[in-house]
Amino acid sequence: MPRVGAAGKRDPQLEADVKEWIEAVTGEKWPAGDYAHVLKDGQVLCKLMNKLMPGSISKINTTGASFKMMENINNFQKAMVKYGCSDVDLFQTADLYEGKDIAAVTNSIFALGRQTHMHPEWPGPWLGPKPAESNVRTFDEETLAAGKAVIGLQAGTNKGATQAGQNMGAGRKIILGK
Repeated sequence: MPRVGAAGKRDPQLEADVKEWIEAVTGEKWPAGDYAHVLKDGQVLCKLMNKLMPGSISKINTTGASFKMMENINNFQKAMVKYGCSDVDLFQTADLYEGKDIAAVTNSIFALGRQTHMHPEWPGPWLGPKPAESNVRTFDEETLAAGKAVIGLQAGTNKGATQAGQNMGAGRKIILGK
């Protein structure tokens, strides 16, 4: 997942990738306005989720008080979890609605975009790299027993090398009489 260093540090390129992906999935042009302002009411996110998983959000609030808009965001987050995203991939509602951490919102949308790789029924575009697949290996008892007889390289020798004479950084200065 593209992770930014500090909370709130936004990456215009990642935001542009998200806009492009949402347009491709929903088939609708990105509304005019700032990235955070367009996403703030949760309507675009709910439409996105309904395209990925039809019927996942039954009611999208288009008017009303702020709690109705925050309900859209919460419904989107619940649908993300049902779609297969991890709880750690979710942003806080205040991150988006109050504009506290828009970068976290972008990262969550990237997590959703990556999750589409795991749904073969989804024929549309993906966002971000494909997640790694497990590669479970099984060994018979003979192979496991043979591996116990091998000494790993970490258990090897250093061939007489020591750290004697190695000095890292400034030395400790001792001042007598103070």
